[in-house]
Amino acid sequence: MKIIPVFLHYDYGIKERGETLEYQGKGWFYALKQLPAEVFPFWWDDFKEDKDKLQRALINFVNEIKPNVIFFTLIYDEFSFETLDYLKNICTTINWFWDDHWRFDSFTKYYAPHFTYCITTDKFAVIRYKKIGYTNVILTKPASFEYEKDCDFEKIQYRYDISFVGMRSGYREWIIKQLEKRKIRVEYFGTGWETGRLSYEQMAELFKVSRINLNISNSISYDIRYVFSNRRHFKEFIKSPKRVEQIKQRNFEIPAFGGFQLTNYIPSLEDYFLIGKEIAIYTTLDDLLLQIEYYLQNEEERRKILINGYRRVVDEGPTYIERFKEIFSGMKI
Repeated sequence: MKIIPVFLHYDYGIKERGETLEYQGKGWFYALKQLPAEVFPFWWDDFKEDKDKLQRALINFVNEIKPNVIFFTLIYDEFSFETLDYLKNICTTINWFWDDHWRFDSFTKYYAPHFTYCITTDKFAVIRYKKIGYTNVILTKPASFEYEKDCDFEKIQYRYDISFVGMRSGYREWIIKQLEKRKIRVEYFGTGWETGRLSYEQMAELFKVSRINLNISNSISYDIRYVFSNRRHFKEFIKSPKRVEQIKQRNFEIPAFGGFQLTNYIPSLEDYFLIGKEIAIYTTLDDLLLQIEYYLQNEEERRKILINGYRRVVDEGPTYIERFKEIFSGMKI
């Protein structure tokens, strides 16, 4: 079997954001290579400013390689319906729709019919696919690219009380400032922060050496204190299409490396973790403050949760290697 994954060299195609894990031979590229298949990546960054040239380049590459499968993770409208239909007619095409939780009606429902199979992590979206007459939808869950094998919790040496890894946004910055006002120090890293991005290895290490790994999964908030804190935040709230929280990869990465996770509540989170036993949640800023204080003072309970969370993720298959094996086993290729 031959697979062409359509990948980006740089994160979101932006050189300043650094290389993707796929271009480094890791991430989804590595996971796909663990299948009984030959993998030939198509890097489309060089063509993103010329959409017509991009269509021709991909079609020429496909005609040269003659794959059985083309694997997409569409971001915007980079590929035309005509191109996708042409490819669908000559081989199996797959797209992983990451944002069905909030982007199904504005994006997915238009593109789904142009793929042989669609992958979603939103169980509520499955009904929406059926409503538009699409049945080849595969429900799965996010995963970690790697994980800590045989994590020795006795040897963990904590360096930080609280850390956060994620792209800078108005809401995330506001949350961290609110914590700092209350003398709660947070070590934060990611695109847009002055501390910059971490390598995947550095991020994995940070998860292990932080007593609390804060997960602010969404970049938008309904907290009226944030929305009306300045004009920019109010404008951001009004214009943002994101109105639903979503399960993300970070929910699985933190426990996969032996970290304790304190995350905002997300609908269907309880399908993957026992809340209060394998993961800790907060619902508001005030609740977050209480949770931080509680878990910093209750080491034994915090430790039980992180161990249970680690075991849950590892026992159910922690990486995309397991996800892809499950996904491809159910396809007719």
